[in-house]
Amino acid sequence: MLQESMIEYGYRRIIITMVVMLCAILELLDVTIVNVALNDLQGNLGATLTEVGWVATAYAIGNVIIIPMTSWLSQQFGRTHYFAGSIVLFTICSFLCGQSNNIFALSVFRFLQGMGGGALLATSQTIITEIYPTEKRGQAQAIFTLGVIIGPSLGPILGGYIIDNYSWPMIFYINVPLGIIAALLSFQYIRSPQYGSKKSAREVDWMGILLLAAAIGSLQFVLERGQEEDWFNSEIITILSVIAFFGIFFFIWRELTCTHPIVNLRVLHNKNLLMATILSFIYGFGSYGSTFIVPLFTQSQLGWPATDAGLLVAVSSISSIFVLPVVTRLNKMGVKPQYLLAAGMLLFAFNCYWSRNILTPHTDIYTFFTVLLFRYIALNFFVVSISNIAFATIKTNEIADGAAFTGMLRQLGGSFGIAVITTYISRQQVFHRNTLVSHLVNADPAVQHRLLAVQQSFQGKGMPVNIAVKSSYKLLDISVNQQATILSYMDVYLAVSMLFLLAVPFVLLTKSAHKSAPAADLH
Repeated sequence: MLQESMIEYGYRRIIITMVVMLCAILELLDVTIVNVALNDLQGNLGATLTEVGWVATAYAIGNVIIIPMTSWLSQQFGRTHYFAGSIVLFTICSFLCGQSNNIFALSVFRFLQGMGGGALLATSQTIITEIYPTEKRGQAQAIFTLGVIIGPSLGPILGGYIIDNYSWPMIFYINVPLGIIAALLSFQYIRSPQYGSKKSAREVDWMGILLLAAAIGSLQFVLERGQEEDWFNSEIITILSVIAFFGIFFFIWRELTCTHPIVNLRVLHNKNLLMATILSFIYGFGSYGSTFIVPLFTQSQLGWPATDAGLLVAVSSISSIFVLPVVTRLNKMGVKPQYLLAAGMLLFAFNCYWSRNILTPHTDIYTFFTVLLFRYIALNFFVVSISNIAFATIKTNEIADGAAFTGMLRQLGGSFGIAVITTYISRQQVFHRNTLVSHLVNADPAVQHRLLAVQQSFQGKGMPVNIAVKSSYKLLDISVNQQATILSYMDVYLAVSMLFLLAVPFVLLTKSAHKSAPAADLH
């Protein structure tokens, strides 16, 4: 049984807060930092695009497998040893990733790095919640939110800068000195709660571990690789989908009937935590998905370099620093987190619709920056309020389980969002292209006038007539593809906007926090 108080005061709380925030940012940074390096990895390691995709996929699979088990592993090994050990694993594997000379070794070390990183994120949220008194949990969650929002945003800009100025191993080496400092401080300052006796080997839920790894690992692979493998036209995707479905079914059955479950599903009897877990999935879907869209659009359609695309996302996230105190102050004034969450979801829905309307082949960086600035304002209302709803009414000894559930669903929501968005973009692009082409009749005077004008422009530059004709048709085809792609991105933003609007009424079904747990003051 967890002891009642793990509360820290003074400089110890400051140091612990800084350490767990650093670890959370490092973990989330590594989710996105490698994405801008995939082209370099492909060239330097002689890998195909499919093979290099495993660098990102392996990390995500390691993440989602370990997150649900963090509470149990903390009890088995002690919070201090488990957290510090996870930092050591993450740091060593970061170094080994940089040392890898083939794609297989890099993918294996990324998987292990993901296991260490997943443990850091869930355990960080547990620690930062426990070291603050109940009335300041809102403050604790606001601080943790900075890492959740800023970490993924820093990835593209930092990764882009490193790739443009150094070599790809540096994106992994930067974790090493920070990881060493964090591990030393963790051993020194982070206390381990007094748990009951450890489980013997016979009592360990090995079947639960196997089912969890098979189910979540398969599901993550399907989400990460489904679009590239053409979904259910691929035999491996079909097989893994079946494994994921039955794995999840039997895992839930096992955990609800097992005497010593590896994951305590019973904690979800708390309706607020259950709703917060579902909303974490929606948050991951919208947040990760929309973060994924911006660099993809600006680089592929507007021709921006990776550094500029990453800088746009990173700089716009600074609004979090100013919005978080406002959200926590509103909580302290008695504004229910349900209302703040609903407001955040409405703002995010409006922001997605706004984003849809600014997409053109010539959208400038200032327009994007303004839209993204308001996007992060909405996300701050969203994620802080989710945490307040989840942890305001939960028992202290259930915090670790609650953090594991919300963390896992946030990650899965992000993977699901990216998978759905990439598939939707591809299919809508084909739909819009076919629609546009159907309106381009060769006998149409407007079409002929356009082709003739382009042809004459090419001829004016010294191009032979036959080549100028072919080039004019090719340029028209490029314009059609570009317009179809932009329309598909607009469809994505509209769909995400509708999703958040539809979810708003469910937020209001959650209960308010007990009066004994007033909102926190961020100051």
